[in-house]
Formats: sequence, C-alpha cells, structure tokens
Amino acid sequence: MEGFRRLLAGLDTVQACYYLRPTIGQAFSFEALTVLKERARASKIRDGVPVEIGGWSFQLRPSGSGSGYPLILEHPNYTLECGEFNNPSFFVTFRSRALWQHGAAALHETFLTWATSVGLTVIRTESLSRVDFTFDYQIENPDFTIDSVVSLSAKDDQRREDRRVQTIMFGKGDVVLRIYDKIAEIEQSSEKVWFYELWGVREKVWRIEWQVRKDVLRRFGIKSFQDLFEGQGDVLRYLVNDHDTLRIPTEDTNRSRWPLHPLWVDLAQQIAEFCGQGVYRALTRRQRSMPSCSASPSASMATRSASRPS
Repeated sequence: MEGFRRLLAGLDTVQACYYLRPTIGQAFSFEALTVLKERARASKIRDGVPVEIGGWSFQLRPSGSGSGYPLILEHPNYTLECGEFNNPSFFVTFRSRALWQHGAAALHETFLTWATSVGLTVIRTESLSRVDFTFDYQIENPDFTIDSVVSLSAKDDQRREDRRVQTIMFGKGDVVLRIYDKIAEIEQSSEKVWFYELWGVREKVWRIEWQVRKDVLRRFGIKSFQDLFEGQGDVLRYLVNDHDTLRIPTEDTNRSRWPLHPLWVDLAQQIAEFCGQGVYRALTRRQRSMPSCSASPSASMATRSASRPS
C-alpha cells in the first residue's frame, strides 16, 4: 500500500431509548396520533400523513414498528418509534446526515428541548441502545483481505466485485466490524453524496466502522449520552487493540504475532486521542490510566486529519 490519509471520524448512527411521560392536554397526544394513523391505514396511504407537533414537521407512518411500537414519526433528523404503553415510551434513531451536520450532543439536547415544549416529561435518564463509530480514510491501494483481520468474532464475511475486495465484515450482534469501500457503497446503495463535500475527495475512500450495541457499551459504563461523550475512548481502545486488529500476514502460524498493518497503527493512534475514563473493562472491574483527553475529538466525535503516509 503506497499510502493513506485520514479524512473523517464520527458517529454515523445512534439509537437511544427515552423515558418520557405525556402531560394531559399538551401538544403531544398518543391518542390523536393513533387516530390519524388508523385513518391513514384505512385509506391505504402507504407513505403516511404529514403532522406538525411543537413546530416540528413529521411524516406519520400508517403502521407500527417490528419491535412493537405502534407509532412511527419520521423527521429529517430523527426517526421516533413511540407508544403510550411501551417502556421505554420512545425509541429514537438519530439520522446519519444530522449526526455529521450537528453532532450527537446537539441533537440530543434539541430533542429533549422539543419534548419538553410539547408536554413530555423526562422520568428517567435516556439509555443508549446502539452506537456506530466510523473512521474514513483515503487509501491509494488497499492491500488487505479478510485473512488480514484477527478478531474475537467467530462470524465473518467478505464481498467482492470484479474480483476486488469491497467489504470485509466480522461479527454479528453486540459488535460488528465493517471495513468497506465507501465510494462503492454510496454509488450502489446509500446515495449519500453529501459525504464528498465533507471529505473533500470523491474517490478511494474506505470506512472502518464498528457497530456496538448496549451490552458492550454497558461493560464500559456507557449508558447515557454523557457517559458516551466522557468514555467513548475506553470502548474504542478495546475494539482497536483487543477485539479486532488488521495485520500483515506472515508465515507464522500464530496470527496474533503478525505485525500490525500501518493503517491500524494509525487508527489506534487516532483513537488514543478520544476521551475516556480509564476503564479497561468494566467486566473485570479493572482500571488503567489513560492519556488526557484531546479537545478536538468532541462530543460529536467528528474530526478531520492531515495526511499519514504509511
């Protein structure tokens, strides 16, 4: 591999449970929304109906979610799954573009402010369900395959196109690692062309992404957004050093002794800058001291970096 360059790091998906109780007679009414949903379903309106609540415009879907929430409200920045008798009452997915534009901290605070304005009372601190940590690099000549990865995950998958590696994936469930050609993904499925402006380039971009669910987040004491902002470095250091590593294959039969790939060395250095509490693994109740937090990897986790040749 001739070289690589850091482009962007950030949160691409966040899902959180909110424990909110409605106040009678306020702007948010589960009953009124349920009536609108049933009318839309009876009229076979597949795309749902527009509704405005507290100055926010939503699209109310004519059906509930597969996870048991009767109401789904689509907003440009959020997807709200909610139900009066569900616990938690709201399951919120923060949209990718909104996270890159505004950051998780601002979106969280904005949602809580809106909820309060429409008569929803917080009865318990929010609980994170899923966080996707992503690191984008421009890579001149990718020289790795699925066999270059040493992982604690048992399941793996590799997808190719025109005999070239396009996606490497490890894990299923609590931790999923994906290393993939982000340009191909945009062109073939997501159409998130707005990334081109964020990156400043339009070719040879690869993404390293960990999808982490609540059981692993809890091991590092991450439950709320505040926990995430203060301790994301702890879980990331575990992921990049212990859970998954990208290596250069040699003849050594012990794959864990293969040398780290220069890209992974750079990634670990980047992650070392993120804030943490020094928790090694809450599972073992052990702690170790970590470098002090850098000011640049903020609550939004979005950062740009200069060239790092291998």
